[in-house]
Amino acid sequence: MQVRRDKRARILGQGGQPYPVDLTRTHTLEQVRSTWGHLEAGQETDDEVVIGGRVVFVRNTGKLAFATLQDGFTPTSNGERLQVMLSLAEVGEYALAAWKSDVDLGDFVWVRGRVISSRRGELSVMAAEWRMASKALRPLPVLHKDLSEEARVRQRHADLVVRPEAREMVRQRALVTATIRRVLAEQGFIEVETPTLQLVHGGAAARPFRTHINAFDIDMTLRIALELPLKRAMVGGADRVYEIGRIFRNEGIDSTHSPEFTMLESYMSWGSQFTVAQLTQDLIVAVARELDMMQVETPAGVIDLSGEWAWLPMFTGLSEHLGQEVTLDTPRAELERIAAAHEIEVKPIWNDGKLAMELFSELVEKTLLQPTFVHDYPAIAQPLARNHRDDDRMVEAWDLIIGGVERGTGFSEMIDPVNQRQVLVEQALAAAAGDPEAMELDEDFLAALEMGAPPMGGMGLGIDRVMALFKGVGLRETILFPLLRPQG
Repeated sequence: MQVRRDKRARILGQGGQPYPVDLTRTHTLEQVRSTWGHLEAGQETDDEVVIGGRVVFVRNTGKLAFATLQDGFTPTSNGERLQVMLSLAEVGEYALAAWKSDVDLGDFVWVRGRVISSRRGELSVMAAEWRMASKALRPLPVLHKDLSEEARVRQRHADLVVRPEAREMVRQRALVTATIRRVLAEQGFIEVETPTLQLVHGGAAARPFRTHINAFDIDMTLRIALELPLKRAMVGGADRVYEIGRIFRNEGIDSTHSPEFTMLESYMSWGSQFTVAQLTQDLIVAVARELDMMQVETPAGVIDLSGEWAWLPMFTGLSEHLGQEVTLDTPRAELERIAAAHEIEVKPIWNDGKLAMELFSELVEKTLLQPTFVHDYPAIAQPLARNHRDDDRMVEAWDLIIGGVERGTGFSEMIDPVNQRQVLVEQALAAAAGDPEAMELDEDFLAALEMGAPPMGGMGLGIDRVMALFKGVGLRETILFPLLRPQG
């Protein structure tokens, strides 16, 4: 790094500029390769281009220098590379000597020259002129050595430079969200944006991040879900509405959980848990087709997204796994015995329904490889969902499990303002009693419901977890800059 700083100082001392502002290109490296990629070995042209890129390889000989430049990645290119040649005869003694003394791996350079193919058939630009575009003061990681996972996520900027898979993750994530937006638009949904800062937190059972707004001198929270403002939009007349937004939950961090993540939530009038389940399947299948991954290979087996997606009642799945019948009426003592037999900690605050859900989550969920809508949950599962049409001790809600991991959730929405108020009051009492994940009473939301809401179904889909499914990686790999514990 000191050598690089000395070079920067020398360039400035000689009247040069290591960070000029007036450099433009006529072609990207991708455009050069697509236009002249047909050249045969040794073929030269008089076609002149002006290009730029980061130096990722350099080899200097007596009268000839070679370098490989790398382009920025785009929706159509994963960071194209192209060779640049500098010869004494073409650029002159001073320019060649300056190249050899000033240029390091990682620098950005600007080159004007003719497009040729080298004797070995390598498409190249034979430089007539070059300039330093940006002097790198910190060296790149070694390109032929793998970065550790820790280094990849802590230095994502470096990871993107040296690892094509990291760039491809960013490009494919953009493709995934674009595909989701396209399908939703085709089905008549309108995209909106809702506040990140909220006076009360709701829409999910999660511990919020708390902050303070000086202008009002009041405490606020970062949103834990997108749900309540979107439902207010439905009250206002939006027929089908969605948002893809960042949400924040002050909880644990592991391979399937991040304190901030991207969620799609969508709501459709005159819908139910079944219509939004079909929408969720449509979205994931559209993404799979776009990525050409209708079958996803995993260590546990191949996930087939092309067939029928299963529906599994939660208590049926738990009973089949245990080899004994478990229902809403199973005594508490028996549920605790099952938990103890499988070394599952039981929290005193859990009611019977919550305990049964935890048993399913710990024992059954990870075994569900193929796409499965797990449904018929106890009422505690979704305080904002409609009571089940056949048993009001349950709610009309599902979780979508693929590859043993929850990827999304959906339900028939509660639109009865009297019942909704009762449920939220119970949540508020639980919060007052010390439950950090209980929702607070949102009077603005309840006032909106009291104006009348259409029958509706709603769903949420974790974008990061969808990426993890198709890329076969942990959650940290799918997030461009994940939150990490500070070093030291």
